[in-house]
Amino acid sequence: MTEFISTCSMPLAIVFLIAGFFFLVKGADVFVEGSSSIAKRFHVPAIIIGLTIVAMGTSLPETAVSVVAAIQHKNTLAISNVVGSNIFNMMVVIGFCAIMTPVAVQKATLKRDFPYSVFAALLLMILGGVGMKLGRFDSAVFLVFFAIFIGTMIRMALKAGKEGGQPQSEEIEAAEAQKVMSMPKSLLFLVVGVAGIVIGGDVVVDSASNIALKIGMSQTLVGLTIVSIGTSLPELVTSVVAARKNEVDMALGNAIGSNVFNILMVLGIASAISPISIITENIIDLCVLIAFTVCVWIFAGSKKKIGRVEGFCMVALYAVYAVYIIIR
Repeated sequence: MTEFISTCSMPLAIVFLIAGFFFLVKGADVFVEGSSSIAKRFHVPAIIIGLTIVAMGTSLPETAVSVVAAIQHKNTLAISNVVGSNIFNMMVVIGFCAIMTPVAVQKATLKRDFPYSVFAALLLMILGGVGMKLGRFDSAVFLVFFAIFIGTMIRMALKAGKEGGQPQSEEIEAAEAQKVMSMPKSLLFLVVGVAGIVIGGDVVVDSASNIALKIGMSQTLVGLTIVSIGTSLPELVTSVVAARKNEVDMALGNAIGSNVFNILMVLGIASAISPISIITENIIDLCVLIAFTVCVWIFAGSKKKIGRVEGFCMVALYAVYAVYIIIR
């Protein structure tokens, strides 16, 4: 099947790419439902479920694509997918939300999420720049800092709860909304979800590589555009729907948190499986990601919200960046 997808015609490769994204997204949803239900059955608090299982679920498509790419030694696709997804989340997902309705900025986002997001990107650039590859040592460093980030999120949420604050986030609310299914059904959801993620990731990588070969695009460009946008579409759709309902209080924090997950968890897992080569373009894109993150951080910190003007600026900056990566 892999060989067929890698050599089929362009129209068929596009169909497979769309089908792969569908399997990825639905597989992630089903996996989160099943695993959350099992966690609830064992009386795991909603805060823990929301900030671990549900939050990581939004990064499962990126995880699947990057892990499959690492296994198949298509490593430029693995890292460009993560960096491209992060830039898209930062500038387009948040930008579109701000255009539709001003995005409120929470204190935790300014004090925890933004600094950690910049730190994660800097860590990736430094570790990747040394030897121009990510190996198992780098994987261990990423996963240790990922565990620290998760622990910090949980500690702050529990502290806010004790102080009578509002530790809720979309992930925690989603975890609380999850129904407790029977154990056989939960296990079935778990297996089906994993199968969807694995199949979807495999199909996306093979079809994207085929498309890149057919039209003369590099795997880096495909990862930064087609694949990264495809794996970020769930976040975009969710955020736009939330914006239309004027429920965007957590949109910024969730998008930035997803960026931290993508670097520390996704690349941590992928580089543990197979060393990931870093090319000069990756370093440039990481510089762009850091610059964009700092720019949005300034927008967010100036008035404790991101308004429509800032939103238009963010989408316009992404458009300029997209033109740059296409013509470079």
